[in-house]
Amino acid sequence: METQIKGPGLFLAQFAGADAPFNSLSEIVGWAAGLGYKGVQIPTFDARLFDLDTAANSQTYCDDVKGICHDAGVEITELSTHLQGQLVAVNPVYDEAFDAFAPAHLHGKPAARKDWAIDQMMKAAIASERLGLSHTVSFTGSLAFPFLYPWPQRPAGLVEEAFAELGRRWTPILNHYKDHGQDIGFEIHPGEDVFDGATFEMFVDACGGHEAAMMSSPT
Repeated sequence: METQIKGPGLFLAQFAGADAPFNSLSEIVGWAAGLGYKGVQIPTFDARLFDLDTAANSQTYCDDVKGICHDAGVEITELSTHLQGQLVAVNPVYDEAFDAFAPAHLHGKPAARKDWAIDQMMKAAIASERLGLSHTVSFTGSLAFPFLYPWPQRPAGLVEEAFAELGRRWTPILNHYKDHGQDIGFEIHPGEDVFDGATFEMFVDACGGHEAAMMSSPT
């Protein structure tokens, strides 16, 4: 049976830190390669490893990033926009907690934070295209998840309206990704409105049947 599996991959965000070799792209991919990893998923929300704003505007920068990874002996599997995707849709009960995912000047400004997150998502599609990739990974965000437990009873139509709003926010993003030859794999994760197969299908329906994928994390 034919397979596309090339070897183990690593999500760099889970290891990035203030100290070497975890505080620069060249050092962390060298460290990963030394452990036998063949692929790296690069977070777009940690400028120590990857500057998304620069990548969206500079082919030279993206070529340099590819060169760093190639020289280390690893391939870029995807760009990750988990934190920005989360901020596309935040229930107000989570505002204070999720402010930590945004720049300080956006704290306490949920509307501006959402606009920033959407802009970041759009830039990631362009950066991924510049890197010669076709897949990215993200979260959908959480509008309905605080109402997962069925008591007190949810108002009729609340979940449906939450998914309709997800569709309104994500459809333009998905259109932009398609225009740039990209797709998004949404990680199925507790706390997200898309946390299993059924909610993924609800999300796709809310986006008009748009092409999207599920990402499953073994962690």
